[in-house]
This record gives sequence, C-alpha cells and structure tokens, in this order.
Amino acid sequence: MNPDPSSPAPAPADWTRGGEGLAFARCRACGHVQYVLRPFCPACGARDLQVTQASGRGRVYALTTVARAPSPELATHAPYVVALIDAEEGFRFMAHAAEGLAIGAPVHTAFRTFGAGRVPYCLPQERE
Repeated sequence: MNPDPSSPAPAPADWTRGGEGLAFARCRACGHVQYVLRPFCPACGARDLQVTQASGRGRVYALTTVARAPSPELATHAPYVVALIDAEEGFRFMAHAAEGLAIGAPVHTAFRTFGAGRVPYCLPQERE
C-alpha cells in the first residue's frame, strides 16, 4: 500500500534497468501485452499502458546451446544454454537456462551474474 496517494508507485523491478525482475506492459485500451517497454501500444497506438511485474513463471518455447561466446570476456562461461520462454502473462522473453530443460517444461526465473551484469536465468519449476 502506498501511504501517500499523491506520490507515484515505484516502478516494477526490471533486469534491463539493474533490478532483479521482469517488467511488462499491458495496454489499458486493447489489452495487448508487450515485453519491450515502449511509450505506446504497438497494437493500437494508445499511450495508456500499465507496467507490471511479471511472475517469472512460464514454459520453454525453444533452447540452444552457445558453444562460442560472443566476446573474450564471456568465453569462460561457454558453453551455456539460452532459452525462449513463454511467460504466463502472455509475452515471450530470452533468458539463460539450466542444463537439461526440455521444450514445454515449466520454469521459474532467477537472476545470475553473467559477464559484467545480471541476467534472467530459468530453472525447472518445482511442482506444487
């Protein structure tokens, strides 16, 4: 709860801004969901967007193993797995992933150091 209703609520954590979270936007006019935050909705052009914190849960859409790192600084990490994840909120994002995941597997997102930053890292979702 925000004790001062006149002050804006803090922005959801997002790894692209140094936080540990995944932020996404939903258009209040048409309901379109977008992961890449823009000041407008790419579906209808409206500028009334609600930025929300994602749960970090989803399913593996695709996997690939990077055998040759893109830079000398990252060579010590290779080989590593990169995945496309279909988030339960309706957007797709790229993340590093644990070995042994399969397409369709349920995952949750944590964050790990990679090079000079922290990146999304997907792990198998524990059964409830």
